[in-house]
Amino acid sequence: MNLALRRGFRSLSTLALSVQETPRINLIQCNKRIQELARLGRIDEARQVFDELIHRDAVTWNSMITGYSQNGRMYDARVLFDAFVGKNVRTWTALLTGYAKHGQIEEARGVFESMPERNIISWNAMISGYVQNGDLCNARWLFDQMPEKNIASWNSIITGYCHCYWMSEARKLFDQMPERNSPSWMVMISGYVQVNDHQEAWNLFVRLHRSEVRPDQPIFVVTLSAVMGLDDFELIESLRTIAIKTGYEGDVVMDTAVLNAYTRNGCLDFAVKFFETMAERNEYSWTTMISAFSQCGRLDDAIQLYKRVPEQSVATRTAMMTAYSQNGRIQEARHIFDEIPNPNMVAWNAMVAGYAQNGMLEEAKYLFLQMPVRNSASWAAMIAGLVQNGQSKEALELLAELHGSGTVPSQSSFSSALFACADIGAIEMGRQIHSLSIKTGCQFNSYVGNGLISMYAKCKNVDDVSHLFGTMRVRDTVSWNSLITGFSDNYMLNDARNIFEKMPKHDVVSWSAIISAYVQAGHGEAALLLFLDMLACGTKPNESTITSLLSACGSLGATKLGEQIHALIHKLGVDSRVFVGNALVTMYFKCGCEDGFAVFEEMAERDIVTWNAVLAGCAQNGLGDEAVKTFEKMKAEGLVPNQISFLGLLCACSHSGLVDEGWGYFNSMSHDYGIIPLIHHYTCMVDLLGRAGRLSEAESVIVNMHIEPDSVIWEALLAACRIHRNIKLGQRVAERLFQMGTKNSGAYVLLSNIYASQGMWDKVREVRKLMLDRGVTKEPGISWIQIKSKLHSFLTGDKTHDQIEEIKSTLKELYGCFQATGYMPDTNFVLHDLDEEQKQSELLYHSEKLAVVFGILKTPNGWPIWIMKSLRICGITGEIVMGYLEGMSWNPHL
Repeated sequence: MNLALRRGFRSLSTLALSVQETPRINLIQCNKRIQELARLGRIDEARQVFDELIHRDAVTWNSMITGYSQNGRMYDARVLFDAFVGKNVRTWTALLTGYAKHGQIEEARGVFESMPERNIISWNAMISGYVQNGDLCNARWLFDQMPEKNIASWNSIITGYCHCYWMSEARKLFDQMPERNSPSWMVMISGYVQVNDHQEAWNLFVRLHRSEVRPDQPIFVVTLSAVMGLDDFELIESLRTIAIKTGYEGDVVMDTAVLNAYTRNGCLDFAVKFFETMAERNEYSWTTMISAFSQCGRLDDAIQLYKRVPEQSVATRTAMMTAYSQNGRIQEARHIFDEIPNPNMVAWNAMVAGYAQNGMLEEAKYLFLQMPVRNSASWAAMIAGLVQNGQSKEALELLAELHGSGTVPSQSSFSSALFACADIGAIEMGRQIHSLSIKTGCQFNSYVGNGLISMYAKCKNVDDVSHLFGTMRVRDTVSWNSLITGFSDNYMLNDARNIFEKMPKHDVVSWSAIISAYVQAGHGEAALLLFLDMLACGTKPNESTITSLLSACGSLGATKLGEQIHALIHKLGVDSRVFVGNALVTMYFKCGCEDGFAVFEEMAERDIVTWNAVLAGCAQNGLGDEAVKTFEKMKAEGLVPNQISFLGLLCACSHSGLVDEGWGYFNSMSHDYGIIPLIHHYTCMVDLLGRAGRLSEAESVIVNMHIEPDSVIWEALLAACRIHRNIKLGQRVAERLFQMGTKNSGAYVLLSNIYASQGMWDKVREVRKLMLDRGVTKEPGISWIQIKSKLHSFLTGDKTHDQIEEIKSTLKELYGCFQATGYMPDTNFVLHDLDEEQKQSELLYHSEKLAVVFGILKTPNGWPIWIMKSLRICGITGEIVMGYLEGMSWNPHL
């Protein structure tokens, strides 16, 4: 064949091949076009390209089926799947993956079981489907049945365990993995961070760093979250060093995560320096610093930084809005919001939350209703705002509306709603929320779980509390603390202490909770010992610890210890906190010390609780005139008194005999302030009139009041009958109390003392017998005194104190000195307090007498002797104290 002919044949062959390849090239391009349109969500355009094709291959069909599956169009995917006669393993896997991804797990299972052949991708898709739908049992069974596994198989099942907080199961599989990649380590470290096991997360990162796998950016970022949880500045620096060595220095995401770690760990100065040296900043870098300044109370610095932002985005503006809101400058926040051209949902939510946080609920509601679109965070902000402002019922109604709208409540909404249930005791609503949290898979979230514990505890369902805690997959420190508080609120001190001892780690909240539990139970000495243990462990007390300790000091009359805690308050820098000042005022007054007035005057800020604490202190110490002055000053400063204010004022008037003033203020409650008197206010008036001897008026108050009288108010009248020896009225009042079935020994003792003061011993015996028959026992009188740093307590006839013999000897000597000067005891005091006070030995060895004499023995001349007593002070003890302080020449040491 000649050359020309050969060339002709070659040209024809090339042309034939070109004609054959052109459709194939077009088909490849069309397949890519279908895949790209599906990825962008333009699935109908992808279908149009599919339908226009004359020739389709398996890739075309699979691309279209995959596109439908990725976009949730499972019906269309199934129709196309059924129409395709050339199905291969990829076709089956595409449909299986779509069903699994979109929650149609039964359809996915049907496809998987019908597959003529399966590859490892099919197995992994089915396992991922089970994992995504929370069915870990079937996921694990399928995982164990796999003929072969790759890293994706292991990562998928481990991810499922971590998402359900089953970290022990996840760790077992992780340790068995034949090989691992970055996602393997990432899943495990993230899992430990989610369950707040930050130490184990850090340990795992250290192990990764020593392995052959190079940490990537996401691993560094999540490990910084673990470091934040450990609150360890040195670990942040160590992680920075590792990041620099692995080439992540200057990475804006990594640097911003470091910046966030500094701010979250309270290292604001380091954060500022680091921020200024960052090679690149994104909007999250700017918002992190603005938020950090705001949360530390440095609003001016936040404003200056905001002005430096090169280009204001919605995110930075929202951060500044939040900063203004947190500092009470809501108008500035609204001004920024109005300047945003197209506020996104985050900005709307921030403005709603800002109004709610500042108590402007009407404005928050209006803005909430104006939102073009709401998400779960919008509802959560509104629900939280209602709860924070005491509108718990309205918050629960809004949650019901949210649920009815088809939107799944967020974990924040659940937590706020549970707080609302606890606030108003809505246990049934709480149970419904518990059920809903299970259906939505939120019950394993630590915040929701802790909210459930607190809710059940506040509603007195202790069995539910214990059961819930026992089934929690994630128990953080807050969970343990909530359980301690729940037990203590239900007066289960031993259970609270057992839980405290079992805690893997104690923080300041744990210590504060158990100290508060002992204080609430009346075990002040044990609370103070726990405080010493707390200091020995190196835990720094917070405001809650301090207020509990001050309460214990007040209950025990431990003035000197209270003064030491007062000094500690200054060292801790919390002396400006209003509630700490309130606790100090209360403590000093409970100890009978007028330093409470000095603390009150020094307070830069006062609330209604502060004023009420002073009024109560005046009442406790018989300072009626000072109470009246305080009340009038309170009104002059524009504060509106509440029920508690009037209660303290009326008690002070009662203890000081200010009858006319008391009547005037009692009438003023309803006439001037619209406050309806409660039973406690009526009891104060009965006590006030009774002490003044106006018994008929006191009885008239009880008979004519608008509420049913309780046993306490009748006992107040009975006490007045004893003081003024009105047998007739006393008998009538006592009979009424006995008919009410009172178990209070005070009523029986008072009636007995009335009879005894008139020598009616048969009646005394009748009352004593009635007490025995009804199982009524008299509360023993306990007195205690603080000498240096130790509290000493005494019972009547005490024989347990290590210096009791010296005390008794001194007491007898003291009585001898009194009698030598012509002193004769008043026998009325003999029948005042205790069952056996008729006996001379009981008269001599009252608990408060023992405490007073011990104080005389152990304190220098001229020092005050502070005695605290569980019952009324004995009259004869008062004579001893007055006689001694008036300078009687007696030296116990001679």
